[in-house]
Amino acid sequence: MSRHLRNEKKSKSTSKTWLGINSAFLFLYTVLAGFFIFKMYSHHFLAFRNVNHILTAVLIAIFVFAVILLLLKKAKIFTTIFLLLFTLVSAAGLYFVQSTVQVAEKLNKTASYSEIEMSVVVPTGSTIQDISEVGQLQAPTNNDAENIQALLSDLKTQKNFAVVPETVESYQKAYENLLSGSSQAMVLNSAYSSLLELSDADYASKIRTLYTYKITKEVKSDATNAQNTNPNVVNIYISGIDTYGSISTVSRSDVNIIMTVNMDTHKVLLTTTPRDAYVQIPDGGADQYDKLTHAGIYGVETSMKTLENLYDVDIDYYARINFTSFMQLIDVLCGVEVNNDQAFVSKIGNYEFPQGKITLNSAQALGFVRERYSLQGGDADRGRNQQKVIAAIINKLASVNSITNFSNIINSLQTSIQTNMPLDTMMQLANTQLSSGSSFVVTSQDVTGTGSTGQLPSYAMPSAALYMMSLDETSVETAKQAIKNTMEGN
Repeated sequence: MSRHLRNEKKSKSTSKTWLGINSAFLFLYTVLAGFFIFKMYSHHFLAFRNVNHILTAVLIAIFVFAVILLLLKKAKIFTTIFLLLFTLVSAAGLYFVQSTVQVAEKLNKTASYSEIEMSVVVPTGSTIQDISEVGQLQAPTNNDAENIQALLSDLKTQKNFAVVPETVESYQKAYENLLSGSSQAMVLNSAYSSLLELSDADYASKIRTLYTYKITKEVKSDATNAQNTNPNVVNIYISGIDTYGSISTVSRSDVNIIMTVNMDTHKVLLTTTPRDAYVQIPDGGADQYDKLTHAGIYGVETSMKTLENLYDVDIDYYARINFTSFMQLIDVLCGVEVNNDQAFVSKIGNYEFPQGKITLNSAQALGFVRERYSLQGGDADRGRNQQKVIAAIINKLASVNSITNFSNIINSLQTSIQTNMPLDTMMQLANTQLSSGSSFVVTSQDVTGTGSTGQLPSYAMPSAALYMMSLDETSVETAKQAIKNTMEGN
């Protein structure tokens, strides 16, 4: 065979090889780009300023150009590099969309249920070592009947242990009886642990757990959005907790903020209600008056209803934040800048905060939002500082620059926040913001009142002398009107 024929045969073989490689890359690109376009439109990603349509047109043009290059059998190496590059771009776009969808689903999933640990405990020095040895058990069966019955049913099933508990007025009373020796054991709801800690900071070291049963409950919201027909206006309840472990764990809510968002006017109003506010609590609170923070022990939905009733407003969604882990987001955002009204030193971290504009990293921000004892206005000033940090985070997240830090941001969010806001609503709000390109004007308000200790009874802790705040009715009405004005665009 002549050299010419061998070269021609080799050239044809090489050409077929390149054709096969490029065809494979074209197929892969087509699949990835197709899935990306499908996901982008089905979840309303980049649906602002026609970015989604332009991007689709570009991806189709790339496909057509690649097909032409293959048919012409020219620039084989260029075609390979070209297809490889845009295959990677399509894969990155698909990852961007799919990651966001998965994170949103996780945030919604954890918001769909709550967790409570019900336990049987004895004094640390008790000779009782097993649940079967318990002959006397005390529990507030009138106040927490459903959870207590769930624990007793599990004990019957798992341990074949049955006992009729003696009824006491509260978990606090059961604890006092336990330590005094007038009872052998008691039932303890983990959500009430923080209440026992108020009267005895060392309570955890004085009891020993014999048996624990975790109860998982579906969280249902009764928000109907009846008063608000504008999809660009939403009320979001921000519940701030400071607990470790699962974000779904039921606990007191130390931060209670209604965030009213009007996308048409680009205004956000943060309304803070003091944790010590003496309010009527529905559901597990039996419509009795108690501290607002105690509403959280009956579930986040009860806290929502409490504030809806107080301000006569529908709350569309909630975001439950673990402030301890949420602060990590601040480092991802490269810190936040706030305007500090008064100089103080925080007990958490012993940080010095001068008056004026200051930049906070995550550790400093945690000390900034948790401090109240060093502030002139106590808990009211702490609430204002929390508003400032939340406002700073909102404006940073709302900027286009945050997209470049997308992966780190969503990883931080999924470990520290849960929300019942569906992805479609999130994307609608995000697209509206990105379309306008405007910054939010964030204002805040807080209701005031008169505080006293031991003057007002607590439903959750009837025998305790607690600090409560009787809200000023004029302050409440002013806050209520401000929420209405923001919603109506005034």
